[in-house]
Amino acid sequence: MGVQTEVLKAFRFTLDPSPVQEETLLRHAGAARWAFNHALGMKVSAHRQWRLQVDELVAAGVSEAEARKRVRVPIPSKPAVQKHLNAIKGDSWTPDLAPGAAGPQRPCPWWHEVNTYAFQSAMIDADRAWQNWLASLSGRRAGRKVGYPRFKEKGRSREAFRLHHDVKRPGIRLATYRRLRLPAIGEIRLHDTGKALSRLISNGQAVVQSVTVARSGHRWYASVLCKVTADLPIKATAAQRAAGTVGVDLGVKTLAALSKPLPRTRGHANDTGLLVPNPRHLAAAMRRLKKAQQALARTEKTSIRRRKAQRRVARIHHEVATRRHGVLHELTKRLATGFATVAVEDLHVAGMTRSAKGTREKPGRRVRQKSGLNRTILDTAMGEMRRQLTYKTSWYGSQLAVLDRWWPSSKTCSTCGWQNPHQTLADRVFTCTQCHLTLDRDLNAARNIERHATPIEPPVAPGRGETQNARGARVRPPGPRAERHPAMKREDTAPAPADTVPPQRNDPLTSPNPRQKPAKLP
Repeated sequence: MGVQTEVLKAFRFTLDPSPVQEETLLRHAGAARWAFNHALGMKVSAHRQWRLQVDELVAAGVSEAEARKRVRVPIPSKPAVQKHLNAIKGDSWTPDLAPGAAGPQRPCPWWHEVNTYAFQSAMIDADRAWQNWLASLSGRRAGRKVGYPRFKEKGRSREAFRLHHDVKRPGIRLATYRRLRLPAIGEIRLHDTGKALSRLISNGQAVVQSVTVARSGHRWYASVLCKVTADLPIKATAAQRAAGTVGVDLGVKTLAALSKPLPRTRGHANDTGLLVPNPRHLAAAMRRLKKAQQALARTEKTSIRRRKAQRRVARIHHEVATRRHGVLHELTKRLATGFATVAVEDLHVAGMTRSAKGTREKPGRRVRQKSGLNRTILDTAMGEMRRQLTYKTSWYGSQLAVLDRWWPSSKTCSTCGWQNPHQTLADRVFTCTQCHLTLDRDLNAARNIERHATPIEPPVAPGRGETQNARGARVRPPGPRAERHPAMKREDTAPAPADTVPPQRNDPLTSPNPRQKPAKLP
């Protein structure tokens, strides 16, 4: 039994464009990059004018606060940028743009060769980047600080563009199960099938909103965003309730340690162990990647061979990322569909992978070893697994539970609750001196996670704004001691009741800081 609701769902397809179509895709990506830079340039210019006028008033004897109140320079948004661009863009067939002709040169006379939504979506992205910076500057955005928006550089930025669906014109649709039609580009062959999306559209259960076309490595991908009328389950199935709660301890030696074996599914009948092995995709490709990067370092800048070497390195990285995402999607779906509750730890991956090089005055120790550990931790993609579990549990009727970051799951006995204050990372087997339990360290932690994790709400609840960042960590603790907290998992050894979980520290939703002031524009 479920409830009918509309959700946004993206269907990702691998494209197989012809050489002519690939040139068209590159032209659209270049137009989107140009439009983003043009919109951002107008915003930066307005910001500089505001800063210059404020400095002039301060030099004249006006206080900084009073000068900021007096100066008003509006930052152009997408409608103003588009209106300005329509007035100056020109056409490629105008007489004043002929070779050798005198007259003003237009900024983008080739605008009619690409779809107009490639320009408009890029301007919207520029507005979002500017608003994200302002929200982060004032403390209204969760997660780490967002820097000043930067221009997109050709050859370094991602080749991507977004087209919106237009119902009045031949818009985005599936011509067949293996061909996707895009406006101004035509029908592009797909490597995989679009049967699932085509049937949803035919039945009236899905409406296309937009498509994002991007290049990753040597492949082009199209993500078709649809508004889908889905029958989401409101409670777990009988099989999920019978399986109960599973604790998942993410690690490096093993990808995940489970407190209960995975349920048997078709194609995975024998894969029901408690320890999910770590494929180590990056380590497997490190030899090829090292040779490709060495060959890239030997090339000359701006040469043709350098571009070929860059494509070779990008292809290896893309293959590693594809394999990693395939394993994570398979594991997270089996967890979300096989259990009523999936319990994980609230890990702060950014703090766990922080560099150990230190400063010039206080250099770090074992920097090379820590760098290798950071590389291995990032290869497991712990934050991505948390993100996938967050939305997949809502799809399949299960629930996500999170254990507090500071709870010592690896140092606590899962049977009697005794804590070992002297246990280190080198101790891979947990031994309890009270009840004489001897168990693998990760399995013991998984059992504790299953027992003490508490269910949470989705990361972004209606009407509450952002509560977590993309890595699954909560917002930076406010107050004067915010910078003193280590941004990584710490397991205290103080005894705690086995059936209680410490509350979140300095949660901005429950304990706002009255001394926090809105940030000022630089």
